[in-house]
Amino acid sequence: MALTQTEFHGMVSDHAPALYRLAYRMVGDSHDAEDVVQETLRSAWRSRDRFDRGRSHRAWLASILRRRVIDGWRRKARTPHPAGEHGIEIAVDGVDPLASELTDEMQHALQQLPDDLRESLLLVVVGELTHQEAADTLGIPLGTVLSRVSRARQRLRQYYLAEAKG
Repeated sequence: MALTQTEFHGMVSDHAPALYRLAYRMVGDSHDAEDVVQETLRSAWRSRDRFDRGRSHRAWLASILRRRVIDGWRRKARTPHPAGEHGIEIAVDGVDPLASELTDEMQHALQQLPDDLRESLLLVVVGELTHQEAADTLGIPLGTVLSRVSRARQRLRQYYLAEAKG
């Protein structure tokens, strides 16, 4: 049975902030994160008739968000860049809602992690999924998620210890 409009709006109200935090940490840009969340919610609305009521709303939305992020990465990989074009960073007047929790330094540290470790950690810590929900979202065993999250945390600790010494 499809989610009703009221149920869908409640789900968006409950989970949109966590989705934004997850998207921001996955793509590293506030505008791109907003776009990904909008695409995610649009996809969720279109596929609301396929929602499995036995699954958590957040896990369902996080799996859709993950697919939208991966789609974006694939599009960027296929986008041709003219010779001599250099990336230009533009300062954005926006505040990361996680600024007090996860700094730009943390974003840099996260980027140092292998994709599989970073993704597992972000789904559990930032996306606030259970380890089992993250495993289901990624299509991997629970033990693999537990191991990846543990290794990601360990590598982040090592990164910060090295930074503190340097």
